[in-house]
Amino acid sequence: MELIPFGIDRLDSTIGGGAPRGSVVLLSGEAGAGAREFLYTTAVMNGLAQTGDDLFDLHYGDLAADATLPGAIHYLSFTHERDQIEAEIDMSMDTEIGRRGFDEVEFVSLSQNYFHRSPVPRSWYADETTDITALRKRHEDRETLLSALGDTVSRRAPGNLVIIDSFSDLVAAAGDNIEWTDINYVTKGLAKAAYEWGALILIHVNFETLNEVEHGQLIDNCSGTLQFQWETGGSARARTLVVKNFRGVLSQLEEDNIVKFETDLGEAGFDISDVRKIR
Repeated sequence: MELIPFGIDRLDSTIGGGAPRGSVVLLSGEAGAGAREFLYTTAVMNGLAQTGDDLFDLHYGDLAADATLPGAIHYLSFTHERDQIEAEIDMSMDTEIGRRGFDEVEFVSLSQNYFHRSPVPRSWYADETTDITALRKRHEDRETLLSALGDTVSRRAPGNLVIIDSFSDLVAAAGDNIEWTDINYVTKGLAKAAYEWGALILIHVNFETLNEVEHGQLIDNCSGTLQFQWETGGSARARTLVVKNFRGVLSQLEEDNIVKFETDLGEAGFDISDVRKIR
């Protein structure tokens, strides 16, 4: 089974090298619990590995025997631009590591599709060079945000790593020509297509924006779910990562009696600080 590394060395080594190619992995987290930092670290470390940067060897090391790098890395955002993500990455890890790794990532903004039908002033999301005629044509053609997402992923996913930030934005847009059933179908379709593409697709969502049924449907649709949450013990709060329903991975974790990881942020971004075992 061929794997694509997540880029978090202790996690990858625990699960055999990364996620199986053809997987759609849901990163479901409470606000601030580490899901977004996980996205940034995956993008940056895979970017460093693309160029054979010494920083990758220093902070990650050798790939597992079954792991291979994605052909390319694509980061899709509905509401942000590249400079905003770069600023957040700077706050999540060492600036040199973040910038050198993210330079290898293709960033795609769908903000014009996202905000075009909203009351948000055009100057907030489109610069002076934006072709307003093209925007109007897309509106006339009734190109939906979901179809724009599908087209963008279809062109970029085969053999590659695609990061979608974030399905919470789609949930927020529900009701404006987007229904929850459409989001559900798109997720199912991505899971089917990813297998044919040999891709790894990461989808971020803040589970506090979903109801219990919607969250359960997303979990069922995806190959695996990494759940990021805050845990309180005594007077301390800790970020934790729980691996859920990960086909091809979860059975291995259960055999090792590992059900939960404590996490932290370090020089190279998201990291595993402790591995908990339940016997």
